[in-house]
Amino acid sequence: MNIQITLPDGAVREYPQGTTALQVALSISEGLARNVLAAKVNGIVHDATRPINESVSLQLLTFNDPDGKATFWHSSAHLMAEALEALYPGVKLAIGPAIENGFYYDVDFGDRSLSPDEFGTIEAKMQELAKTNSTYTRQEISKAEAVAYFEQKGDPYKLELLEGLEDGSITFYTQGNFTDLCRGPHIPSTAPIKAIKLMAVAGAYWRGDQNRQQLTRIYGITFPKAKELTDYLTLLEEAKKRDHRKIGKEMELFTFSERVGAGLPLWLPKGTILRERLESFLRKAQVKAGYTPVVTPHIGSKQLYVTSGHYEKYGKDSFQPIRTPDEDEEFLLKPMNCPHHCEIYRHKPRSYRELPVRLAEFGTVYRYEQSGELHGLTRVRGFTQDDAHIFCRPDQVKEEFLKVIDLVMHVFSTMGFDKFTAQISLRDPDNKAKYIGSDEAWERAESAIIEAAAEVGLETVTEVGEAAFYGPKLDFMVRDALGRKWQLGTIQVDYQLPERFELEYIGSDNAKHRPVMIHRAPFGSLERFIAVLIEHCAGNFPLWLAPEQVIVLPISEKHVDYARQIKTELEELDIRGSVDERDEKMGRKIRDAEVSKVPFMLIVGEKEQLERSVSVRMHGMQDLGTMPITGFVDHFRNAISDSMSSKKTPTAPAATA
Repeated sequence: MNIQITLPDGAVREYPQGTTALQVALSISEGLARNVLAAKVNGIVHDATRPINESVSLQLLTFNDPDGKATFWHSSAHLMAEALEALYPGVKLAIGPAIENGFYYDVDFGDRSLSPDEFGTIEAKMQELAKTNSTYTRQEISKAEAVAYFEQKGDPYKLELLEGLEDGSITFYTQGNFTDLCRGPHIPSTAPIKAIKLMAVAGAYWRGDQNRQQLTRIYGITFPKAKELTDYLTLLEEAKKRDHRKIGKEMELFTFSERVGAGLPLWLPKGTILRERLESFLRKAQVKAGYTPVVTPHIGSKQLYVTSGHYEKYGKDSFQPIRTPDEDEEFLLKPMNCPHHCEIYRHKPRSYRELPVRLAEFGTVYRYEQSGELHGLTRVRGFTQDDAHIFCRPDQVKEEFLKVIDLVMHVFSTMGFDKFTAQISLRDPDNKAKYIGSDEAWERAESAIIEAAAEVGLETVTEVGEAAFYGPKLDFMVRDALGRKWQLGTIQVDYQLPERFELEYIGSDNAKHRPVMIHRAPFGSLERFIAVLIEHCAGNFPLWLAPEQVIVLPISEKHVDYARQIKTELEELDIRGSVDERDEKMGRKIRDAEVSKVPFMLIVGEKEQLERSVSVRMHGMQDLGTMPITGFVDHFRNAISDSMSSKKTPTAPAATA
């Protein structure tokens, strides 16, 4: 009996029942077959060696595909586990998933600890095992057999995982001398795993519970070619140079204090200027788009978040309630701005003629992130969202959604984020208990997002189960100058909070109706956005955004007054700058200004003072020579105009002006 295989280009081919994706690839070309790692069968990732018994759509996956990479790295985690069992008899294994870049395995080494000095030995063993070309073999197994296997092996972590599984849903995968409880899929054999590097070792609590056993988490990454590993390690070195924590310290943008508390950034003067410039940029864009600014408190009654549903869903991850002397009165640090904005909307009656109502706020919110998850500005406990909520009629949803997409595109274009994917996050239809609201409301909201994204031609991916608990969303996944992916802007359609807060407007029929609520944040959070922006441009901000645009460097103490005079004149022309009055050699002052990434250095000495001129040097570039102060101002204004009109954030010092 033959089956029909539909390929991504629409071509339909016939094959015998039981044909594998690998055999399909071989029928197309041997070169393709050598590179196939897995396959999508009707949209679900399968082993390339698994028989196909019915007509399906088929996509062959290589290392160039995200799902192909994930399968490759998951299989590499199994290879590392096999190496660990061979090198450290008696180790107990927990879980070993693929992650965005590579994989990890959580391991119980008992009384011993693992040192990075041992990575070379493990890598060598993995290389040895990979060369055996062992096949990854899938086996469906009964729960009783699975339990017996891991009881005999003495592995409590696998036994605990089995507690939540039933017969018919349990599979083992075996390669070489290693067998693991796993849903798969896996690559055909170990042979494609050529380049191996273990990256780090860390502690990790079993199932994320601080009261459970602490395991050793070993991170690694692998590639089919040695050059790919070399390129990746080079990229990591560049990423270290661009680390926003390092650059933020060098440029004196922000700091953290144990006395203030973990995850609570302190913005220094230059960082505050940067924040204010970003806020000013977006405020102007929002005014043009018809938004009204509002301000809400940093705390709210616990009942407010009970009404919104946030307490039920996120209460355990929030800071503990603040209790007052009044009995039964409790407040929470604000985890979200949306409930406050709902109350602003409902403070007076609304007519359909008023809608849409667009409320915008740079609102600071607080969430209790685990201390081990905090990371610079990208993961903090207190952060400011460029939050806005649009209350509109159902017939206005798509139009408003499109306008928000335009605003997000304006932000990304201005900042030079030209590589991004829009992720459509939908509800998991098999687990509706995670969400609130009716099926009808969810279907309307999801349709509006899908149609709007298609209308503007966004490159999209769809993720089922990633929606917010109150509605679907469109998340913008931005790739920075190093190709790393970050989730920044978000737009969400919400039929639920207007229902929970009993929001209304009087329609043209003189009856009461529920508005629809659109949540949007083009930056996402200022903290995370600034961290990504710093690393994207390596701290070389466009001239209009730079916290310090000019630094005046007097050659000696007797030129300080003239330097101050220049600074004052420039400030009157809205050019931000400072004077380096330190008793240091000029070479040191220039080096420090370079580290601080100040776009323009104005060097002044006896000659410049007599001529009322400045010697101009650009960050990372050659000297521009001596020019009158008015000449420099003209040059600066042209540079500002260029940086704004190009709408590009520089990725190299040469582009800062």
